[in-house]
Amino acid sequence: MLACEGRDPMNSNYRVTAAFAACLLAALIAGCSHNKAYASDSQHENASAANLGHATTAADTSWNPRAAAAYLDQREDWWMSWPHAARDHQTFCVSCHTAVPYALSRSSLHKTLGEQTPSTGEAKLLDNVRKRVRLWKGIGPFYADEKDGPHKAVESRGTEAVLNALILANYDAETGQMSEDTVAAFENLWAEQLKTGDEKGAWPWLQFDLRPWEAVESQYYGAALAAVAVGSAPGNYRSTPAIQSDLKLLTDYLNQNYGSQSTLNRIALLWAASKLPGLVEPRRQKSIIEEVLNKQQPDGGWNLSSLVGTWRGWSLSTLLVRWKREDGTPQEANSDGYATAFAAFAFELSGMPHENPQLQKALSWLARNQNKQEGLWPSCSLNKRRDPSSNAGRFMSDAATAYAVLALTETNHN
Repeated sequence: MLACEGRDPMNSNYRVTAAFAACLLAALIAGCSHNKAYASDSQHENASAANLGHATTAADTSWNPRAAAAYLDQREDWWMSWPHAARDHQTFCVSCHTAVPYALSRSSLHKTLGEQTPSTGEAKLLDNVRKRVRLWKGIGPFYADEKDGPHKAVESRGTEAVLNALILANYDAETGQMSEDTVAAFENLWAEQLKTGDEKGAWPWLQFDLRPWEAVESQYYGAALAAVAVGSAPGNYRSTPAIQSDLKLLTDYLNQNYGSQSTLNRIALLWAASKLPGLVEPRRQKSIIEEVLNKQQPDGGWNLSSLVGTWRGWSLSTLLVRWKREDGTPQEANSDGYATAFAAFAFELSGMPHENPQLQKALSWLARNQNKQEGLWPSCSLNKRRDPSSNAGRFMSDAATAYAVLALTETNHN
């Protein structure tokens, strides 16, 4: 019910209507700003500096990589031993918030820390993924219909197929050669791809109404990760003749469904385009960059809730998700570690010059906002207010820390 107990229904309806009108007006204004002509590089940098105040000539990117590695290792060790993460055949769930970001980021610290081999956590995670790939036809899915709800088995298979290929391709990229397990992971990936229907080209994706990785709109994010996996695989895998029809389905899906996506999903597409040349036309890439830059906050960071709005299946309740979580608590208004790191990382991969003042502001935000004792970057749940010191309360910070590491080490490599 819209009318709250003890309040005049007419007054409540008026307030709801007014709020809706305000949301709609804000969205239309934002849409207009995103569609304006993309400025030249010099004009855009000048405008960016004016919008954000004084642009620094060099980003302050001092941070504590050893503490970040320790935090990531500790969190992955906890996740792998957590009873709720345990799955069939003595394996564990590969989570979007902790395990996947860990797999993508931890290896980027090897050179900085002088490590010659993967960490213990990396080795265990890779063994787990390889085991599940090898047992694919006989191992149980992450979630089952009878226990977890309708379609959860097929959603689990689709999600896991993408994540397995992504993780293994990321590690094979360092050696320059695809392993047999990675080849098998990609075979599973294409076998689980939807070939017909409105979502053809994508994969069934876990939906628990948990943003940003397990909600209706997360299917597009999953498809973008699949594109990252294909583009990251060594040996020019993306040009393999046998996958061209499936790859076309994927690229068509990503481009045809672009218009209804949130800014956060478009950042994921920008990442995918950096790995898969030709995926997105240059004008669209520039449009995404401008859309994201227009949402940067004065302190140089991004607010996560401002990036997740979408017109897909919109309603008053979906619009209000930008302001209120499912437990009734307001969304955080401050800049967020995950949003800032994810945007900065995608910008770097897209070829944005390191001297760009808004990128420098973002990297400086990351350097300033690391908890250098614990090693983490703070981030908050979009779904409910959680105790930040609890294990579940750190899920978003796990992802934030991983992507902050990726963004900051990418800067060092340039």
